[in-house]
Formats: sequence, structure tokens, C-alpha cells
Amino acid sequence: MDAQTVAMIYSYTAVGVGIILAAAGLGSALGWGMICSKFIEGIARQPEMRAQLTGQMLFTGGLMEAFPMIVLGISMWFIFANPFIGAAKSAMGAG
Repeated sequence: MDAQTVAMIYSYTAVGVGIILAAAGLGSALGWGMICSKFIEGIARQPEMRAQLTGQMLFTGGLMEAFPMIVLGISMWFIFANPFIGAAKSAMGAG
């Protein structure tokens, strides 16, 4: 396998990882926006539930923040231990 093919695989992987991370960040931001808007709406409807709603909002927000971190871990695996290089080598019969 020549250097140009390896560089192309790494560059396509980097672009794909960038798109995946951007989508995860956007999804998390939209999720936080929805969580906070429903939190404020719940407080406006029933102010006496503020303490309980705060706990639920923070718990749900923590779950929302875990998703981009998991995606970041998977993306780092794609960048540093690129599985596509081994697959390309075996498909070309070089490995």
C-alpha cells in the first residue's frame, strides 16, 4: 500500500471524525436548550417544585454531557488506532 493511499485514509477519517464531533456537540447543545427550557417552564407552572425539578434537570444534563464524551472517546480511537488502515491492507492483500 502506497503512502498516498494511507494519507487519503487518514485524511478522510479526520474529516469524518470532525463531522461526528460537530454533530455530537450540536446535539448536546440542543439537548441542554430543551432541558433548560422545560425546567423554566416547569418552575413557571409550579414554583413549589423548584427543588425537585433542579435535581432532575442536573441529572438529565449530566446524562446529556456524557454523550459527547463517549463520542470523543470513540473518535480518538478512530484517529489514533485507525481500523480502516488494517482493513485496507487486508483488502489489498498487503497484510
